Amino acid sequence: MPGENLSRDEARERASLLSVDGYEVQLDLRSAVGETEGEGPRTFRSVTTIRFRATEPGAATFVDLIAPSVNAVTLNGEDLDTAAVFDGTRITLDGLAAENELVVDAQCAYSRTGEGMHRFVDPEDGEVYLYTQYEPADSRRVYANFEQPDLKAPYRFGVQAPDGWTVWSNGKEQGREALHKGGGGRRVGELVDGVWKFAETKPISTYITAIVAGPYHYVTDSYERVFEDGTKLEIPLGAMCRKGLAKHFDADDVFLVTKQGLDFFHDHFDYPYPFGKYDQAFVPEYNLGAMENPGCVTFREEFIFRGKVTQASYERRANVILHEMAHMWFGDLVTMQWWDDLWLKESFADFMGTFSMVEATRFTNGWITFANNRKAWAYRADQLPSTHPVTADIRDLEDAKLNFDGITYAKGASVLKQLVAYVGREAFLEGARRYFKRNAYGNTQLGDLLSVLEETSGRDMATWSRAWLQTAGVNSLTPQLTSSADGRITELAVVQEAADSHPTLRPHRVAVGLYRRDGAGGALVRYARAEIDVDGPRTVVDELAGAEAPELVLVNDDDLTYCKIRFDENSLATLREHLGDITDPLARALCWSALWSLTRDGLMPARDFIGLVLRFAGRESDIGVLQMLHTWANSAVTHYASPEWRAEGSRQLAEGALRELRFAEPASQNQLTWARFFASVASAEDDLGLLRGLLEGTAKIDGLDVDQELRWSFVNALASTGEADESVINAELARDDTASGKRHQVRCLAARPSAAVKAQAWAQVVESDALSNALVEATIAGFQQPAQRELTAPYAERYFAAIERVWQERSIQIGMDVVKGLFPSLQDSQGTLDATDAWLAAHEDSAPALRRLVLEARDDLARALRAQACDAAAGV
Repeated sequence: MPGENLSRDEARERASLLSVDGYEVQLDLRSAVGETEGEGPRTFRSVTTIRFRATEPGAATFVDLIAPSVNAVTLNGEDLDTAAVFDGTRITLDGLAAENELVVDAQCAYSRTGEGMHRFVDPEDGEVYLYTQYEPADSRRVYANFEQPDLKAPYRFGVQAPDGWTVWSNGKEQGREALHKGGGGRRVGELVDGVWKFAETKPISTYITAIVAGPYHYVTDSYERVFEDGTKLEIPLGAMCRKGLAKHFDADDVFLVTKQGLDFFHDHFDYPYPFGKYDQAFVPEYNLGAMENPGCVTFREEFIFRGKVTQASYERRANVILHEMAHMWFGDLVTMQWWDDLWLKESFADFMGTFSMVEATRFTNGWITFANNRKAWAYRADQLPSTHPVTADIRDLEDAKLNFDGITYAKGASVLKQLVAYVGREAFLEGARRYFKRNAYGNTQLGDLLSVLEETSGRDMATWSRAWLQTAGVNSLTPQLTSSADGRITELAVVQEAADSHPTLRPHRVAVGLYRRDGAGGALVRYARAEIDVDGPRTVVDELAGAEAPELVLVNDDDLTYCKIRFDENSLATLREHLGDITDPLARALCWSALWSLTRDGLMPARDFIGLVLRFAGRESDIGVLQMLHTWANSAVTHYASPEWRAEGSRQLAEGALRELRFAEPASQNQLTWARFFASVASAEDDLGLLRGLLEGTAKIDGLDVDQELRWSFVNALASTGEADESVINAELARDDTASGKRHQVRCLAARPSAAVKAQAWAQVVESDALSNALVEATIAGFQQPAQRELTAPYAERYFAAIERVWQERSIQIGMDVVKGLFPSLQDSQGTLDATDAWLAAHEDSAPALRRLVLEARDDLARALRAQACDAAAGV
């Protein structure tokens, strides 16, 4: 990634010099189809006109552009020497006037990495599909611009596309006539006929501009709302996907959630949706979950379900739809000045996604998923050596790329959830309303938000911000309980602790719940609750003094704050025997999350956690929690169980999974979930024989529909154990010769237990850039198999020899995929830890973002070794 970085200081200097009046971008995408001419990347023509002003006439600046070549550059009517001003990533501009017009005519490259203008060829029918993805700074791969969020401007896009295609952008289509009829200047060139013309956008940042083009299947609807003053808002709605997925596309449900979200945000934000239309494109080989391009939101097409899925999948999709919709206000209408304040959009969108989903859609248990899933992501990130405050120090674009993490999203959202409890719901929402109105189409920093919240709440937001937004780390809260001889609480206190590396103790608004078994069915129910402010190392809960002594004390009941929940000895003993008896699903989810935290921290043996999963997971009613338990159990046996017990743990999980699969209600989502889990842990001959029989139709489990997606899960299990060779995998692809099928096939091929297979997979990912981003991801997933540690052991040394070269030569997305995905985490030994330390010591001058990824992987490995020691001690 040489020369592609941009520092915060450079961005500040450029923003102080320039203001941008507008862009006109014309793209010729006809080259996306047909054969390429000559060698080199497939390219398209990009002609950009930028009108901007400079505060210092005569000054110099630069425009960002990553392109194979530039045909011409004209500044204020003067042709510049392209060889002199363009270095491959920037165009230098000298002698600026007070008012400037820059025209850049370039050949930009189509992408295979999901960055810039991504080009995908559908293996099912040969059709070509395009879409753009820019965040944080890849619009410069498509057109010349000032690539930083605080140089907002309106945009006009014109796109010439192949016959039979449809094109979408941020603005509404205005026609397909020429942009400048009769114009023969370089600004237009051949782009005179058949151009899709789009309305000018509102002032927006470069990273949220968008183009989607191709023979997409497109469905339309509309949203209407009449406000109290009688004005009417109409928003055209659209949703699209590849033609091959049209038969699976449940657009009606997408539109239902979209309308529910628009109702919710209009009810609470008092600022009408400002970007005209609302298209949602489900696109192939997408690196992210989704992207909030105003008027043209993009999603990964895996949100279109090809087979049977659980309600958790529909809930996840709804959450993402609403997350991106919240960005229309938090992020698009009002945008952070620089990536330091990325949380101003991502934390809010993550919080508002769940908040709106719970209150406006059928997914009323969304806060359970948030507590059990999203916060687990945050807790992990907040204990890494790279943890950072929610308001981070982002020095450059590489820092920004890595900070789309569990801190910025899930911890930030958790902090906002507590903020609502701290200042009150109405004060929080009124603060948001004032924030939008004061800063519409502008850029903000932390202080802009805090000032309106202080106005609406009357609270000291500076003190709160210092504790929660400007310091890193997670606190643990542990109950201390003493009781009298007659079974009454004499004192209940909450002890707050922090890691030595991040010692801040914070104010927490928490609920403390007391639980006991009722007399009838033995259910573990809450009988007392107190909501208190925990501040400092020890806080006494006076409200619960004299209450009947509990069997379980749950600190952070109702999940009001962000903390690691700990238990006193009696409570932990109760959970070991009665976890499944907790009737409240959120309380149960919080207990599971706390037990997993104990396991990761080396305070509970992995075999004990696995035992709890085997004993109680079958009684779990929330399907999202059940799926998370399966993920954690797999991680526990793979990374945290002692090597001597690992095989036994795997055997127990497979045995328990099959038992629950057979016991589950036929055709239920629980049955499907247990079937997938069973496939992920099966290794014994009889288990693999059952999977083979289910594939071939010679075995049956009542109610289990083995659809194509489930078939691939079974094939992967057979391939990774050597029970399915290349011919079997290719035969499955013949059944499912689609883009999804190809990804599954590539993963299964790389999963086979063969030294030659591993060598080929390594070469395809590390030594070649021929694979697309999606196939790189699939190959890495197949390469790393927990049962194949000996096969992948030789690659640990090769990994450390290769990663700096990969980071330098490949795009940042592929670099991240390789560095994270191929780290030798399965070689979980002190030797691998030492090798990691040796690389870090020898590469102190390597790119900070690369070092961060290696440091994070090292920390995960060190954590695994500590947990394995804990588990081994339990087996003595």
